[in-house]
Amino acid sequence: MKDRISYRIVIPGKPIAKKRPRLFRRGNHVGTYNAQVTEEGRWMLEARDALGKAGYPDVAPAGTPIRLAVYFYFGYPASMPKKHRHEGYPHTKKPDLDNCIKFVKDCLNGIAWHDDSQVIREETEKEYSDESSTSIVIQRPATGRTGCQVCQNPGLMEAF
Repeated sequence: MKDRISYRIVIPGKPIAKKRPRLFRRGNHVGTYNAQVTEEGRWMLEARDALGKAGYPDVAPAGTPIRLAVYFYFGYPASMPKKHRHEGYPHTKKPDLDNCIKFVKDCLNGIAWHDDSQVIREETEKEYSDESSTSIVIQRPATGRTGCQVCQNPGLMEAF
């Protein structure tokens, strides 16, 4: 609708899935650590740069509804016959789609939105392509619209 603004970015490279936290034990103490800190940091820097180039404004304030479309493109495996190598061929192998989207949403916390709970609708897909990448489309309300025009509830959007 006319009350939304869309921003599209592409992060080159193989899509990354969110990994589970790892546990360790030292004597009687059990702790956790994130084995993905480095790749999350690199991905976040690329996303921040891409959002800046796309003209994305500051972090969407809490309560701002966000629509998200994420498309994960994986390179063709060498074993795939050439007759199957066409755009849009579904990627049915690991990593799982939900883990890929979880990684994207967690990395964009504090960059594109305050918290990923603001995402009210998402469209996701993973398929094969000539080049691996993650394509993201973020839609947010046009500047100045922060609440429902009917009930004045700041957490709702009438036409969103």
